[in-house]
Amino acid sequence: MRRNLLPILMSLVLLSPLAIDIYLPSMPTMAAEFAVSASEVQSTLVLFLFAMGVGQILIGPLADRYGRRPVALFGVLLYGASSLLAAAAIEFHWLQIARVLQGLAACSTSIVVFSAVRDCYSPKEGAKIYSYLNGAICVIPALAPTLGGLLAMQFGWRSTFVFMTLYAILMMLLVGYRLPETRPANTVSSGPLYRWSRYKPVLSNTHFLFYAFACMSAMAAILSYVSYSPVWLIGHLGVSELAFSGLFGLNALVNIGACFAAPVVIRKLGNRPTAILALALLVLSAVLIIAAQAFGPSMGMAAAFAFMLPMMLLCIGFAFLLGPATSMALSAFGERAGTATAMLGFIQMSGASVIAGLVQQTNLTAPYAVALVMGFFSIGLLSMMALSRFDHWHQEQLAAEH
Repeated sequence: MRRNLLPILMSLVLLSPLAIDIYLPSMPTMAAEFAVSASEVQSTLVLFLFAMGVGQILIGPLADRYGRRPVALFGVLLYGASSLLAAAAIEFHWLQIARVLQGLAACSTSIVVFSAVRDCYSPKEGAKIYSYLNGAICVIPALAPTLGGLLAMQFGWRSTFVFMTLYAILMMLLVGYRLPETRPANTVSSGPLYRWSRYKPVLSNTHFLFYAFACMSAMAAILSYVSYSPVWLIGHLGVSELAFSGLFGLNALVNIGACFAAPVVIRKLGNRPTAILALALLVLSAVLIIAAQAFGPSMGMAAAFAFMLPMMLLCIGFAFLLGPATSMALSAFGERAGTATAMLGFIQMSGASVIAGLVQQTNLTAPYAVALVMGFFSIGLLSMMALSRFDHWHQEQLAAEH
């Protein structure tokens, strides 16, 4: 069973990044067709991620009570239906509704994938499987925008959502015929699904909250970069959809390299120093992007590179921060790891989407908006780490501590 499980899990985990990256080159075209502002089109990304975050809390307990397979089937079916709704949307609010449903669907499959790894593999094997899954997730931003750009050029932006529908049908067949039920027999599934006593020990832990907010700030920076890039490069600088896909793919390759380098850096420096280095890279990226806008080229491909090169530093900082910050946030919750992981996902994704959504309501142009999100939170977190009174918030804890 386990030998055949990895390809299924890798195929399922792609639903989420595919829904984020494949339609990025089409965002300016979509804004024109629906006659809405750039920030309203960006809201389709924000709503997707917000729904993924909320889904962590809503759907996680369902996978424990009813099993992994039913939740996976539900997620894939909803993903296909919501993708079809997005492809057929005539009015913009239907596209937004479709994206919320797509976020819940992608969350369902993601929870099943990571639960199945915990169910079927030892911690040592699981670490290797997680690295394969994260590698697959990282590859999609490099490839999906190019595929989306080609589809949009040939068939229009709606074809990107038709592609997601077809992929969901393929996944439905794979899950229906090949995915076994992996939920362990001793899984606690009785009692109320949602109760405050389950979450209170996690949310009252300041060490958890500090590193959860660190994850959230990094995710907010990445979401701002992803949602503003097509608006700025295609809409403002006049870069072609395929050139945008190439630039975005180049940064995604840097992110893949950083993901592979991160474990080496963490092993040499340790969790907390790596987190400090990552936050410093985000601050440096914010400074460089502001400097590039003040003193660099203002149009054409040179201006596009002036925007995207600092974003490479953001991608490196993001890759370096997420691992140690996640590990530190969850370090004290061995006996309630599932609940703590769900809360971390909720804070990281929903919090990031709220921040990005608020910034999109301002009149800031893309470079300054991204710089604000990167710089403000990173400087705040670094300042707290420099003050001894907050030591218990961010110093490494042992698993036995509560």
